[in-house]
Amino acid sequence: MDPESSFPTRLEFFRTTLCLAYQSFGVVYGDLSTSPLYVYKSTFSGSLKPYQDEHEIFGVLSLVFWTLTLIPLCKYVVFVLGADDNGEGALLNPFKYVFSGTFALYSLLCRNSKMGLLKTYYNSVHDNSISSYNSKTYTDQETRTSLLIKQFFEKNYSSRVVLLLVVLLGTSMVIGDGILTPTMSVLSAVYGIRIKVPDLHENYIVFTACIILVGLFALQHYGTHRVGFLFAPILIAWLLCISGVGIYNILYWNPQVVHALSPYYIYNFFKRAGRDGWSSLGGIVLSITGTEAMFADLGHFSKLSIRIAFTAVVYPCLVLAYMGEAAFLSKNKSDLRSSFHLAIPEAVFWPVFVVATLATVVASQAIISATFSIISQCRDLSCFPRVKIIHTSNQIHGQIYIPEVNWMLMLLCLAVVIGFRDTDMIGNAYGLAAITVMFVTTCLMFLVICTVWKRNASAGFLFVTVFGFVELLYFSASLAKVHRGGWFPIVVSLVVLTLMSIWHYGTSQKLEFELQNKISLDSLLNLGPSLGIIRVPGIGLIYSNVTSGVPPMFVHFVTNFPAFHRILIFVTIQYVMVPKVSASEHFLVTRIGPSEFCLFRCIVRYGYKDLRDSYKFETQLIENLAEFLRHECNGGGGGGDGGIGERKRAVFRCLKSGEEAVRELMEAKEAGVVYMTSNTYVQSSEVSSYVKRLAINTIYGFLRRNSRSPATILGIPPSSLIEVGMAYHV
Repeated sequence: MDPESSFPTRLEFFRTTLCLAYQSFGVVYGDLSTSPLYVYKSTFSGSLKPYQDEHEIFGVLSLVFWTLTLIPLCKYVVFVLGADDNGEGALLNPFKYVFSGTFALYSLLCRNSKMGLLKTYYNSVHDNSISSYNSKTYTDQETRTSLLIKQFFEKNYSSRVVLLLVVLLGTSMVIGDGILTPTMSVLSAVYGIRIKVPDLHENYIVFTACIILVGLFALQHYGTHRVGFLFAPILIAWLLCISGVGIYNILYWNPQVVHALSPYYIYNFFKRAGRDGWSSLGGIVLSITGTEAMFADLGHFSKLSIRIAFTAVVYPCLVLAYMGEAAFLSKNKSDLRSSFHLAIPEAVFWPVFVVATLATVVASQAIISATFSIISQCRDLSCFPRVKIIHTSNQIHGQIYIPEVNWMLMLLCLAVVIGFRDTDMIGNAYGLAAITVMFVTTCLMFLVICTVWKRNASAGFLFVTVFGFVELLYFSASLAKVHRGGWFPIVVSLVVLTLMSIWHYGTSQKLEFELQNKISLDSLLNLGPSLGIIRVPGIGLIYSNVTSGVPPMFVHFVTNFPAFHRILIFVTIQYVMVPKVSASEHFLVTRIGPSEFCLFRCIVRYGYKDLRDSYKFETQLIENLAEFLRHECNGGGGGGDGGIGERKRAVFRCLKSGEEAVRELMEAKEAGVVYMTSNTYVQSSEVSSYVKRLAINTIYGFLRRNSRSPATILGIPPSSLIEVGMAYHV
């Protein structure tokens, strides 16, 4: 290729990368960039106090610097960003953002082995019918470690349960962050008012923070696209402010602070502070909150753009900010509780205060939207009860709003602000939630290194030893503060984890009942003459989770009301463990039974980042069925191209021409399309244990009664809906 001809392409690539790097500031780095507001305050809130010299303050700065270097820079930028799921570090995300990378790693493991417990939703397509699935099988290149780990998970069902619970634990901790990030960030910024108004009562500070939080949550239903373009400029302005103030403080107060970058000061810090130094790690860990976002948002920001933004701008700006504040503290040891705001020069205090407040709103908006995204994705994988999801933008993919979750988050945020009132206690909770998610990622990365990247066990153990050791130190320090606020994320995550686990268990039991009680198509056809079944004009779409045979719900309906539509389509919607399913592979259409019965099955497949459009679904399904009929009746053997994703030959010969079959299909569509879903009552059997009865009858039953109906989630018009009631004894 001519080097000159490739220049425009390289220039365009460079321009696109820089544009993505710019956009990532307002989306990825809001939480991480606002950490200087409260790190030193939380670190010195306990028994750790600086002595006459500067070693304790310099030791804390050295810990912050090396923590930022080891965890965000080395672990995430160098290693974890390489463990993307086909370029998707993220899950289904609202405004180009989602915060939990644990599900992406779990998806990667499931696609390369049989470690997943969500087999209902992806094992049925664990083949070559989805081009993006790339299912791996054992090869000669499998290392001994990889083979042993895969075989261990395949043979031990309990190990797969534990793995899923660990993933859900990390996810539930991120949902807990949706409560703690807004409260911690906003309250820390608002507390700066007391620097200028020392006599202002704490109640006014709390009230102001509550007003900002209520306004933030009240505006969620408008979506972020109207103000999203402001996010990057606000965060860039914030980073420039704190780095500029940091440089000023270094030069004005103590240029010798640069010596604190030496790891010697860490050794000296623990030597002098002892147990108090270990306890202070619970505050220092707040310097890396929000780091997971770099991996979680890889779906919309490339690896290179995220690496450029962090290494060239975010990392140096944060280091300068922490160095400047340490320089100020080294000469003003009595101002530990409000060091960030006191370190701001008088001339620029109010502009920096306003930018700080706006930056905390951006950081809060990011985690709120991320929480919507995570819950949406968990719902699609049947790990969360059915909730209403509203798409707030027609132009930008994935911007969503969940009313129930939004108002629940708001109430919990207000409860935390009013109940704790103190950023120290909120910081203890926040740190524990953040470091737990990071440690879960480290554990999953060990499995990725050994089974996906197929590296030696020594490489995996080295990764876990280096980063896991550091994270466990911080985790132990945060765990020691359970009685001082650390209990909150534990309680929240356990509640969310319990609800998610029970919902997934109940849904799995329901599906197992359907699989065990389905009947064959021949049995249904043999029942026809005895029941006197009649066919009525129109198209009937029968929704179920059964991908073969006839679901018990439909059998129950036919035996009590022996009639169904002229064209019958059994529809199964599957969410598979891939980011996106190509348009040509969304609909898998097959004919079941002789052609004169007009019975079809359609498996509709979505990746966890696909956006389902319920308004176009009916049209798309009928178009794919029409293409199937043309191909089948013209000798194509029941498949081919044209969006049906099917490569099998039809078992039964088509008796009509393609155009005649399509004309009958369109006439049936004009007669009306009816949707049939089940309205099941799931109850544990009489021989079930007390724990199962409690989980199924009480908790799962309560969640089902108070969640959205399947018809609402699927966007089925009420006027075209038939719900079949049936009791399932599992």
